[in-house]
Amino acid sequence: MNDALQASGVALEPDHLIALRPLALLAATEPALSPLPGGWATRRKGRGQEIADLRDYQPGDDMRHIDPSATARSGRLHVRQFQEERDRVALLVADFRHPMLWGISRAFLSVVAAEALVLIGWRIAEDGGRVGLLALTDAEAVAVAPRPRARGMLGVIGGLCRAHAGAVRRRIQVAQANATHQPLPGLDQSLARIERICPPGADVFLASSFDSPGQDLAHQLGDLARRRALRLMEIEESLNLPTGRYPIQTDNGHWAQVQVRSSHHMKRDFAAANALSDLRGHSSITLRASAAPSDLAYDIATGWTMTQQPSSAAGRRHG
Repeated sequence: MNDALQASGVALEPDHLIALRPLALLAATEPALSPLPGGWATRRKGRGQEIADLRDYQPGDDMRHIDPSATARSGRLHVRQFQEERDRVALLVADFRHPMLWGISRAFLSVVAAEALVLIGWRIAEDGGRVGLLALTDAEAVAVAPRPRARGMLGVIGGLCRAHAGAVRRRIQVAQANATHQPLPGLDQSLARIERICPPGADVFLASSFDSPGQDLAHQLGDLARRRALRLMEIEESLNLPTGRYPIQTDNGHWAQVQVRSSHHMKRDFAAANALSDLRGHSSITLRASAAPSDLAYDIATGWTMTQQPSSAAGRRHG
């Protein structure tokens, strides 16, 4: 069993995630099906039109940006900081709860989710942004504070691997003990922690299959989107199962038999059961679990239409 758990697509290896960096940068240089290259906007440091906040003068600051009113009130030199000067902060949210710990094609859905988030993280880090992590499991969540550049991404990758290994280990222990399955919090309750660790105006990227969404997912996503730029990635398994009857375990621990007539019917039933309608009104893309990492990178770079720039929308809330 140990060999099977270390197989490619089941285990999450740091070397594999680190090696995704060239793919992320290559996809960013290819033409994107959106008004902006790369598929999303990046807040770069520079001169802007909108004042974001004021800060103490530092040697080397442009004297033309000194704010007379704040300087007069405080007796210290203050300069205006414009919106384009604010660092981009991104929180990568990985769903490693038990509904993600399976797969019938290339990899577990949880592994594909981690790959997609790391591809995004590498691009943001290379643009000078800060990247953090929140990995959701059936037990405790793993959080990594946003940090810049490669150091930040290495911390995120380490957190992803720790959280995934713990989630798989716990799932095996539950199965071996043949314990009665206890109802676990839905995705809506797991996302509540974002409010405490993610600053307003940040970009939030959530990768999940949206199974076991909970009753309040739509409200939770709406609250997050009001103060942050929310991007959703649905990880979808093709479910090309042969026709037949299959045993499944429900959230309350009971076992049942499901008749599979065709992959089309299964996909339709899954969409209804997962309450994917909660994704409506949010910027979202669907990623295939069978896709190779290179295809994931391209799908991410071209998947969002960018009808609304998340960084601009979030930035207006600072004004």
